[in-house]
Amino acid sequence: MSNIILPFRDRQDAGEQLAIAIKPEIEQWQANLNHSGRVIVYALPRGGLPVAKPIAQALYCPLAVIVAKKITSANNQELAVGAITACGQVVWSTLSEEESQSRTWQSRQAVAQQRAQEQLATLSPHCPTVNPQGAIAILVDDGMATGMTMAVAILATRARCPAQIWVVTPVAPVGLEQQLGHWCDRMMILATPDPFLSVSRFYTQFEQVEMSEAIACLMTQSEWL
Repeated sequence: MSNIILPFRDRQDAGEQLAIAIKPEIEQWQANLNHSGRVIVYALPRGGLPVAKPIAQALYCPLAVIVAKKITSANNQELAVGAITACGQVVWSTLSEEESQSRTWQSRQAVAQQRAQEQLATLSPHCPTVNPQGAIAILVDDGMATGMTMAVAILATRARCPAQIWVVTPVAPVGLEQQLGHWCDRMMILATPDPFLSVSRFYTQFEQVEMSEAIACLMTQSEWL
């Protein structure tokens, strides 16, 4: 997309640029329906929440979360072999079904799910009660490298019967849109730089989002709802 400034200053800056890009697209969708059309923004915490907040503000819609965690190998904690939601939906990247059922990978899956459940238990009291059935569900993260956590978040959202699922993120590798596009109805990626290497390279400030900041993003919704 044109007029995108890299690196992003921080996650809020990335979210504000996404909000500018997505707002006219949502308004056009609503105009085609001849009514407002419900929209719900879902962040993948914790990093996705500061990005998602400006989008929800711009669209005057609720901000909720979908918690998904990478399933990684013991040898490489950064490489996502699969991903799982707090509710147990799971996708695998390179493992066969038989391999994924091994004791080793079932153990890794259980650890990742427990982490997701613990995070959801902390965040859910601060989320609005929303039902995406018939709405546009906008899934937001601060960037995608492999797309595994986003893929399983889409899977979990699809089970709740939204009208459409849109995936929006500031930055992702070249080709990921093609790989992940069939999982959702629409993708919006501001930048697909090559070489990619990591999400953090495209932010000036990319500190870990503390839980207190994540909760604050959810608790300020009264300002725009």
